Amino acid sequence: MEPHSKPTRNRREFITDAFNGFGSVALAAMLAEERAKAAGVNPLAAKKPHFPAKAKSVIVLFMAGGPSHLETFDPKPLLNKLDGQPMPASFGRVPRQFIKGEPRLMGTKRTFKQHGKSGLWVSDLLPHTATCVDDLAVIRSTTSDAVVHSAAQYQFFTGRIIPGFPSMGAWAMYGLGSESDSLPGYVVIPDPFGTIEAGQPVYSNAFLPSVYQANIFRAGRKPVLNLELPQGVSEAQRARTLKLVHDLDGARMQADDEEFSARLNTYDLAFKMQTEAPAVFDISGEPKHVQDLYGMGDPVTDDFGRRCLLARRLVEKGVRFVVLVSGGPAVSQWDAHDDIEENHLRMAAKTDKPIAGLVKDLKQRGLLESTLVVWGGEFGRTPEAQGGKGRDHNNTGYTVWMAGGGVKGGVAAGATDEIGLSAVQEPHHLRDIHTTVLHQLGLEQNALSYLHQGRRERLTEVQGEVITTVL
Repeated sequence: MEPHSKPTRNRREFITDAFNGFGSVALAAMLAEERAKAAGVNPLAAKKPHFPAKAKSVIVLFMAGGPSHLETFDPKPLLNKLDGQPMPASFGRVPRQFIKGEPRLMGTKRTFKQHGKSGLWVSDLLPHTATCVDDLAVIRSTTSDAVVHSAAQYQFFTGRIIPGFPSMGAWAMYGLGSESDSLPGYVVIPDPFGTIEAGQPVYSNAFLPSVYQANIFRAGRKPVLNLELPQGVSEAQRARTLKLVHDLDGARMQADDEEFSARLNTYDLAFKMQTEAPAVFDISGEPKHVQDLYGMGDPVTDDFGRRCLLARRLVEKGVRFVVLVSGGPAVSQWDAHDDIEENHLRMAAKTDKPIAGLVKDLKQRGLLESTLVVWGGEFGRTPEAQGGKGRDHNNTGYTVWMAGGGVKGGVAAGATDEIGLSAVQEPHHLRDIHTTVLHQLGLEQNALSYLHQGRRERLTEVQGEVITTVL
């Protein structure tokens, strides 16, 4: 038999062949890396989705503290009839965090009416949002795993009840990159009263490369400090300074140093924002009728209205993912333990008109088709009373709504039981919300994964389901 046709090879020959093969693979990888560097490939450059996408951008309207579905989108006539009575045994008993003793049911003082051509029910707490119902898909059967704020907030944003996992925005950036090279791809605009209970880790890139981290703007009229070039410094001088920083850092940076690379990318982005983006943050040039649509000029709605308008301007310029937060610590959030009426009237007054303005403005500009808007909190509220006038946390059934981005408007998905305690029809875990958001962006939940400590991690952890009834 000829040597070249032997059916088997000895160990030395196998190792020689394998060594040559591995060397070829390594050489190809090194050459590809050098070509990418020479071409100046941006790790945040826009990428193709896994399949045709309905949405290009996402705006999350996060109502921190947990808004009550019973006072907003989920009318329960039986609950009003049973006001003051003990919890019927037929509904079971869900452990509560703060309610002590025998729970008593509490009806709502809100009035519900059907609105729009679709006839969706909305309470008088949200009269402006009610004018947009034909663009909303209201998911009344949302469930989650945590009943305390921090853990529930982690799950809302990252899919897990513990810190250390990437947020929705970071996953979206990892999967799709950014369509803007002069603005951050992932932006968080917090409440002026301060950060939410779980803190900034809920927006984190965690173990994903640092280039996918959130850019957290400041609340108030100046969301980004030092946006203008310093007095007396020209663009050419700033560009030379940036090149010097790049040259010095590049001389000592290792090829695979992701943290260092992310810092250099931040310098680049900051320079581009100083030279190209100031106009995006100057909303004074918006027509008066647009500012009025968002409630600007009214001391109650001005802050959230400005932030909603800025969100529209950001997605208009290609920003991929924007998070707006209503509610900070303690009494400034939707956490109505003491008095559901006082709390929700105050918080809804700040946000209702700006949110409706955002949906209408996106629609009239043709942006709602490509922008997915998601509204919700970390959980809902209980049908039982706490302290006579408040409601405790409830994660067994509550409401989240979506609009735009390929979502069917004027529909309601799922239902809670007759007193609003638990999801009983078409229950959807938060991971289904996440899966649906990814799906509308053209991302498949299993394909969007990252190898971390020997395990392929993903946003949905275990299999989520696309909520097809709202698409």
